[in-house]
Order: sequence, then C-alpha cells, then structure tokens
Amino acid sequence: MTSLAVFGTGRIGGGVAARAASSDLINHLVLYDCNPAFLEAQRLDIEHMQCPVSVSTDPKEIAACDIILYTAGLPRNLDIKTRAALLDSNVPVALELVTLIPDYKGIIIVVTNPVDILTYYLWSSIKIPKNRIIGFGGQLDSARFQYELSLRSLRNDGIVIGEHGEHQVPIFSITGLDVDLQKREEILTSLRSASMEIIKGKGATEYAPVYHIWQLIASIITDAKANLVCSAILEGEYSVTGCALNVPLILGKEGILKIQEYNLDPWESDHFQKAASFVSSQYRRIAGDL
Repeated sequence: MTSLAVFGTGRIGGGVAARAASSDLINHLVLYDCNPAFLEAQRLDIEHMQCPVSVSTDPKEIAACDIILYTAGLPRNLDIKTRAALLDSNVPVALELVTLIPDYKGIIIVVTNPVDILTYYLWSSIKIPKNRIIGFGGQLDSARFQYELSLRSLRNDGIVIGEHGEHQVPIFSITGLDVDLQKREEILTSLRSASMEIIKGKGATEYAPVYHIWQLIASIITDAKANLVCSAILEGEYSVTGCALNVPLILGKEGILKIQEYNLDPWESDHFQKAASFVSSQYRRIAGDL
C-alpha cells in the first residue's frame, strides 16, 4: 500500500484526498493546509467516510510519504488571466514545501500553477532525480483539446504539449487530420480560455482536474506503464534544455519511465520552442530573485 501527502487541501487537493481514501490504493494520508480550521474540517470530513485509511495532519510526516501532491497556493480567479501571473505569489508556498522535505526519496506531483515553472523550480531546489517529479496539466489540456475536436465532429485523440498555460501546443500531426493554420489558431484560442469559462460560472475548475490527477496517481501506484501527457524536466528532449514542459510520458511506480519524442510539424515545433523560451525565462527570473 501507498502513503500520500496532500500539500494544500482546497477544492483540488481535498477532492483528490477524498478520492484516494476510497480507492483501496492508499493506506495513509497526510493532509496539510495553511488554514488550521479548514484543515481540521477536511480531516474530519474524510474520517467520516469511514474508509480503511489512516489520516494525519502532522507536517513532519510529509517527507516519509511515497507520493506528495503539491496543490497549495493562490488559484486563478477572474482577475488573474493567466497561470503565469501566479508565479510570484506561489513561489513562497513552494519554498515552504522545500523546507519540509530535505533529501526526499518519493515522487512529487506538482499541480500548483504555474505548474511547469514550479516543477522546474522544485526540481532544482530539492535535487530530486528528474524522473521523480511530475507536473500536472497536459492531461487536462489534452482532454479539453479532444473535447474541442469532438465539437467539430473531428477525431478526438489529440494531445496537448508545451506549457500548461498560454503557450500550450495542440498536436494535430498525430491525429491524421488536415487542419489549416487558421483553424489551428482558432482551436488554440479556445483552449487558452477553456478554464476561464468554468471559473466565470462556478469560481474554479474542479471535477476534471481531480479526475485526471487521480488517474496520474493511480498509474504510478499500480505501475500501469500508462502513456500520459505531463510536465517533465527536459534535458535535450525535443531540443529543449533548462525547463519543464508537458510531453508524452510513460509512467510507472518509479515515476517517469520514458519521455516519448514525437515528430512535430513546423507549426507545432515553433509553438513548442516558444513555450520553452517562455518557461525558462520565467524560471531564470525567479531564480535570480532568490
């Protein structure tokens, strides 16, 4: 069985914690939140599920967990138009996690935005092997891309790589579809605003992130060798070094088992390189401030 720490127990973290408690894959949960009253309420709510899972709120136990899910920090709202705009607010939260897990031996899953920049920041700060830190975002972007394709009565097996943000890159070349550049840009624009449509209506995205995050965690625990799109540290793959971006991965109990490199067409490659330039420049900015 597996122990899971959830660092930040709001809508996403709390939702995943409840899903984990009922899964038969987790035997111990460690919950952490900066709001003590809210944290205690989340703990009690999960305890009332009466699942065979022990639940702790002791932050000293986080470092001993097999998997850490990092979801703490300021989320997007209607006034925060891009995920990258959250960087300065959420770096201090990442630093808090760093202090709690020196010499960490497990797997870290980063959800807090901007996820790609924070994934690279945590990797460089903790010195964890690159296969054991994974950023969440590409699964959700890919699902939204598939939804957009289905609305247009097109095949819905596309994926999205690049940044989980304004510099995401829908991959048309692997679908077999002949989509002109204008239509590609229209779909990309829709993808960029997909989460804001939900935020306008209910304040935050919730169900889809929780579903896909749990799929990611379960793939690791069960050693599923699943093919998922997640953010990974790149050291030459796709001709990129010095940042983390969403790419197709094979995942198992050791974390990232393989980064799959697809042949991108010129439009896709250009957008991917722009994503790399943006994410690496943002990381260099915060690294210079520390």
